[in-house]
Amino acid sequence: MPTHPIFTPEHDELRASVRRFVDTELRPHIDEWESAGFFPDSVFRRCGELGFLGLHYPGAWGGSDGDLAASLLFIEELGRCGGGSIPMAVAVQTHMCTPAIAEFGTDELKERYLRPAISGEKIGAIALTEPDTGSDVASITTRAEQDGDTWIVNGRKMFITNGTRAQFMTMAVQTEPGSKHRGVSIFIVDTDLPGVTVSRKLDKLGMRASDTAEIALDDVRVPAGNLLGGTVGEGFAQMAWQLQYERLSGAAQSIGQGDDCLVQTIAYARERRAFGRPLADNQVIAHMLADAATELEAARALTYDTIWRVQQGEYPVVEISMAKKYAAQVQNRLVDTCLQIYGGAGYLNETPVSRLWRDARLQRIGAGTDQIMNEVIAKRMGIRG
Repeated sequence: MPTHPIFTPEHDELRASVRRFVDTELRPHIDEWESAGFFPDSVFRRCGELGFLGLHYPGAWGGSDGDLAASLLFIEELGRCGGGSIPMAVAVQTHMCTPAIAEFGTDELKERYLRPAISGEKIGAIALTEPDTGSDVASITTRAEQDGDTWIVNGRKMFITNGTRAQFMTMAVQTEPGSKHRGVSIFIVDTDLPGVTVSRKLDKLGMRASDTAEIALDDVRVPAGNLLGGTVGEGFAQMAWQLQYERLSGAAQSIGQGDDCLVQTIAYARERRAFGRPLADNQVIAHMLADAATELEAARALTYDTIWRVQQGEYPVVEISMAKKYAAQVQNRLVDTCLQIYGGAGYLNETPVSRLWRDARLQRIGAGTDQIMNEVIAKRMGIRG
């Protein structure tokens, strides 16, 4: 199992526990769930029962008082389930829709949303992207206007993971139109409120067992107390902070899924015979796998070192962006290499590597594209103004 100074014997025990869970309760069903285009809500509840959804959250709200390394170790190991759907959906719960609640929410909001999210009783979603607004969060058009002790929300949200099943959404809206990032605020929006509807479930290239939806909001009345931070206009900074968790979870997913694909492909190359010998005995094949393994270890080291820096109290935005981007790129190169080694069999949907190849592509888009990560890195390093 992977080792690094950030991991203690307790982390190693946790990794072994998560791996047993993945091997016995997730991997045997992944083909069925991918074919159905959905996995059961019971996966969230089971993760909650096992204490996996609150590893880095305070015990006061049902968490384990653990560290960031423990929670990202969990996401990495989920990546070994045979596909990207479950780690993506669960990471939304653990590292995308709840960090801002834990950091900026009132005790009432933590009781109503964070605690049941940690137990798996409530499923959450993060609602940033809109049909005409992707990476440019400051340009969102979903609006909220105050009316007494409620805010009336109107707009559309797009590409919402867990969107058809979530009980609440951590949502970015414009409370001061025309003010760009200074007008963004974050609300917790219950999905059973009148005016919240799923416009459609989206048909995706990969991660097909993870539901993704377009959400319509028509005159939705949200209680004023559901405003994170209690002050309008703080949402952009809150979301920028939360995105760091999302990007590290993306790096962890890429490492876990890449590792899973590499292990399967090495086993295949040892067993598959061509020209009278195993594929792995061909120097070209062996070197392709050696290159893939080397890049994966580099991505792992960068990610783990960045986690260590966060746990030392740093806010290493550059390194987080590098880890997210590089791990995703490595994963994509790795799965493409592995599919090539499988040959024609790799192009069949019945072969797991084809799913891993499709699923990997989202990692270079979600939570900030490669190009957005480069922009963050370039600006933070002073390369450009």
